[in-house]
This record gives sequence, C-alpha cells and structure tokens, in this order.
Amino acid sequence: MAKSAKTIPQNYPRIQDESSPHYGCLDESLLAPHEIKISVETIKSLIQSAITNAGRKSRREILSLPADAKADELEAIYRKEGRELFKYFRKYCGDPAATAHQIYKKNYRDVAVEQFRNRTLQKERMNSGWRYQYLVIDCARHTKRFESVSDIGAAEGDFNATIKFSDVSREPLSLYVSVKNRSNTMGGADWPKAIQALENVAKVDKNRTGPYCCIFGIAMDRGDRYIKREQKTKIAHSVNTEVWLSDFFWPFFTNTSYEEIMRLVLDVLVSSYSPEDLPTQVDVPPQLLDSFGESCAETGLIDELGNFNDPYKLVSFFCNK
Repeated sequence: MAKSAKTIPQNYPRIQDESSPHYGCLDESLLAPHEIKISVETIKSLIQSAITNAGRKSRREILSLPADAKADELEAIYRKEGRELFKYFRKYCGDPAATAHQIYKKNYRDVAVEQFRNRTLQKERMNSGWRYQYLVIDCARHTKRFESVSDIGAAEGDFNATIKFSDVSREPLSLYVSVKNRSNTMGGADWPKAIQALENVAKVDKNRTGPYCCIFGIAMDRGDRYIKREQKTKIAHSVNTEVWLSDFFWPFFTNTSYEEIMRLVLDVLVSSYSPEDLPTQVDVPPQLLDSFGESCAETGLIDELGNFNDPYKLVSFFCNK
C-alpha cells in the first residue's frame, strides 16, 4: 500500500517553548495586533444582524430551497413539504391516545408548526452555530486587524482571513476557519476527515500567496487551545491545523472575550425577543401550513374552523398507519 504524502509544515511563526502546552502552534505575538476595540453598540448591532441572517439560512437549509427558486417553484416545494409533514405527523405520533388528547381542540396550524419543529429539531440546533459564524466574521471585519475577511462559506471552511506579520516584509498569513459550537459537534472519527478537507481547501486556494494555518474555532467550549491532529499511530493528519477554544478564538478575531460576547448576545436577546419569538426556530411558510391543513381536512380530522374536533377519530387515524 502506498504511503500517504507527508504534510509539510507551513512557514508561520510557531511557539518554540517546548514546555508550553501550545508548542508548535501559531505564535500570535508575531502577528499584527488589534488596534481598536469594537464599541458595545456596534457589537450589539452585529449580533442582531447575525440572529436575522442565521434565521434566514435555517429556513433555506431545512426546506432545501434552491437559491434561485422562483415563486411558483417555492409554492410547489412548500405544498409538497406540507404533505410530507402530514405523513410524519401520522407516522411518528408516539402514543396515539396521549397525542389525540394533547391536540384535541387545537387548530391544525398550531399542530403543524409543532410537528415541523419536532421534525427539524437537529437542523434548528445548527441555527446557533450559524449565528456565531456570522458574528465572528462581522466582528473580524470591524476590528481592522485583518487585511481581508471572506463571506460565510458553504463548504468545509466557514470563512477565510488574511493577517499581516509584525515583520511586514513577509507575505501575510492566510487563515482557513471552520466554526463549531462545541468540540463534540463532530465525532472522533470525523475529525481526521474534517482536518484533511479543510487543509485541502487551503492548498488549492489560488489567491493565497503566503503560508496558511487551518483553524477549528470552538465558539462555546471554555479554554485556550489544544492540538487535535494526530492519529493513533502518532502520524499527524496535519501539522498546520489547530483547534482554538473560546477563550482564544473570540479575542483573536474580535478583540472581545468569550464571556463578554455571550453577555452582549444575552442583552440583545432579552431586549429584542421573547423566548417564544427567538428565531432559533424556523418560521413555517403559510403555504406549507395550508397544505398540511388540506391533508387533515381530506382525512376528516378537523372541523370547518380547522380544529381537531374528534379525539377518537384521531386515535383511529394514528392506529391505522
């Protein structure tokens, strides 16, 4: 079996103190420093924008909406999803008697929203991750520390940034960043593939001129940095990939501590949203709700007002799948 190609360490400044737990990692002291502190008002504005953008992305991802879909195509997708939701409603009701009791006299629209969110719970949890992707990108731009910061990505890397060295004669360092909410977002077997995929993005970037460093930024796990780049054989998947925990990740890109960021996010949530209205959950398109209601009506489950009016009929419906 052919041996895999050896990964060549990139020529960026690394911590040389062998007693340091971060020996071999990027030495931030040799990079251009932060020069400004983003105002609280600006960060709150960026948080509000990140919440809105994450909500929009959630809806598009959950419903698999093509970016260039026209109105009639969206209508067809929504109606199809409404029918699929009705099938889910029947198939995964759990306890037929308890479910019939719980939704008796409820309107189909309320039940449809609840069912939709149950079905998409895992993807809705991704909303929080997207929120912090948008936020860190916007904050990085406002710090003026970086020469460039790309838009949020759709592949292995979430964004790229370039930063100058203190020694301005050197080519700038390119950073390829994948943002994760927590380090356990990926299973242990997924890390090697993700590391390799992120470094492949860096290797083929035709716009890069200097060295690169790949980063997994962990938005919410406390701590500084740790290295997750070795297999059981102790052969490195990449000597150019680092994992930055929240206490290093947020200050590096935003010049603001992790706890301060979280406090400001809370300020925005408290001042702008009730818990029920927080767009961590996706607004269900009305066409989808209408399609779900039509399926309920065709099956005789709702009255003329759209309410589930016969719990025994519901039990029969759930029992005869």
